[in-house]
Amino acid sequence: MKKTIFAAAIFTVLCFMFSVGSVSAGPAFDKILEKKVLLVGTTGTQPPITATTKKGEIIGLDADIARAIATALGVELKFVLMPFDKLLPALSAGKVDMVLSGMTMTPERNRKVTFVGPYYVSGKGILAMSTRFAELQQAKGLNTSEVTVAALKNSTSQVFAETMTPLAKRVLTASYDEAIDLMLKNKVDVVIADYPFCALTAYRFRDKGLYAGESPLTFEPLGIAMPEDTLLINWVQNFIDFLRGSGRLEKMYQKWFSGGSWIDELP
Repeated sequence: MKKTIFAAAIFTVLCFMFSVGSVSAGPAFDKILEKKVLLVGTTGTQPPITATTKKGEIIGLDADIARAIATALGVELKFVLMPFDKLLPALSAGKVDMVLSGMTMTPERNRKVTFVGPYYVSGKGILAMSTRFAELQQAKGLNTSEVTVAALKNSTSQVFAETMTPLAKRVLTASYDEAIDLMLKNKVDVVIADYPFCALTAYRFRDKGLYAGESPLTFEPLGIAMPEDTLLINWVQNFIDFLRGSGRLEKMYQKWFSGGSWIDELP
């Protein structure tokens, strides 16, 4: 109990340290402070990074980070849900203030938007039916025209599929949910996605025979996509550093990557 009270006190101090009051900021920062609302773009379909419960609540690592940022800023948080490939265009158009949705900080993306991070390092994983998984690891494996691979559209999973399995048939989906549905209907052989999602999905659907690889296949630093506002970028980077240094970020990792009752809240 004492540890919980102490942790809460530390976070309160952090919020006070990072409160901005009426200080003049950059245009994007001023916009957030003036309307007293932080609009965060996310898919809500990438558990355990970002997910939507049966009740419609947005949960996950990204959701907790977004709530911590909004609390420290003293503003209301609103999630703006959209397909993954629509997130960066929405940021560029000013429809959201930042994007928190398990997005890898690739050089290509970084040429278009600024990133704060990484706040977590992930990697690609492979998800398949257990009866098919062993077969896919033999001979030609995934890189054959006899295999159909599903990946999230405009994601690093798509790039991985195109690079590592050029001979395979590919299906690009708007969401992970769509990809899993295709697999359960035997319309695709493999889903390539972020490793935490693969591991979680294999656990959730173990009764249906889904199996995930045992370790990440790539290095994927996840970041928060930001508008071009130097002070806002600096503030968020410093706040993430404080979350990490205080141990609060590690506790978020444990909460979302070590299982828990929250899994039962998913549809």
